[in-house]
Amino acid sequence: MPPGAVENPSSVGLVAVIVAATEGEPRALTVRVPGQAPGRDDGLPAGPLVSEHATLERGLRAWVERQTHQRLGYVEQLYTFGDRDRSGDAAAGAHTLSVAYLALVREERPAGLAEAAWQNWYRYLPYEDFRQGRPPQLDAIAARLEAWAAEPAEAKLRRLRADRLGLTFGLGGGTWSDERVLERYELLFEAGLIPEAQGNAGQAVPGDPTGVPMAFDHRRVLATAIGRMRGKIKYRPVVFELMPPAFTLLQLQRSVEALAGTPLHKQNFRRLVAQQGLVEETEDVTSGTAGRPARLVRFRREVLLERPAPGLRLTPSRRP
Repeated sequence: MPPGAVENPSSVGLVAVIVAATEGEPRALTVRVPGQAPGRDDGLPAGPLVSEHATLERGLRAWVERQTHQRLGYVEQLYTFGDRDRSGDAAAGAHTLSVAYLALVREERPAGLAEAAWQNWYRYLPYEDFRQGRPPQLDAIAARLEAWAAEPAEAKLRRLRADRLGLTFGLGGGTWSDERVLERYELLFEAGLIPEAQGNAGQAVPGDPTGVPMAFDHRRVLATAIGRMRGKIKYRPVVFELMPPAFTLLQLQRSVEALAGTPLHKQNFRRLVAQQGLVEETEDVTSGTAGRPARLVRFRREVLLERPAPGLRLTPSRRP
């Protein structure tokens, strides 16, 4: 090492948030990660960038296929994480640059070298799901956050913390934004209310209202992906990457509600889909179900050429 140079070991990793919407539930593909603290062995498909990977995306696809046998279609870069010791590397002070990707697929049975499983993403962030009304976990979380905000002796700092609770969790007269998923997770981390705040040694707590922790900082990566998806479905037709070739309008609504974590007004949703010209009818109807058969529709791909931002401007049926 040249005189005066500062050693700064680093490595580059790749991590994938693979999302599906199955039977009206938002799902993320997870793998078992050995050697984690108790209750934290759920992780996301990941691996290091190595010399045989021509590009970051090719490296990501290779690791995902090796670990889960899932072939990826739609993929976009999500975020780059670069905190010290984020992967639990024994080398003190080591930086691990981790490039995260968001992938949208239709769920298939995973099989690979690692034990892979599809999990409802609200398993890890249950307070984000308002489809059945205000999540009961939020009451316990709010009480703890308010106690944290009241801790500082300095009035200015107490006000700053209270303002952040309003911006993120809608407390104290604030407004809940469905896209601030990462900000909410980060605030829980800063307040020391989640196991990840204790580093990789933090253990899962039974009945924790903040949800099930994940290996390393993978829950943070998942929170980033959920926020990205919630924002993107409003101006891009990405939800159709998760739908089968033909589907009912009710199936489409249930998938959008699952991703957004909020109920939608049925007639308003259908009116919006029609106004946007997002789907077209097929000649087929549902069969084998009770009740009146429903017309099957499909995504109308011409909409991609007709305007730059064909998405769903969601209007919840009731505010959280």
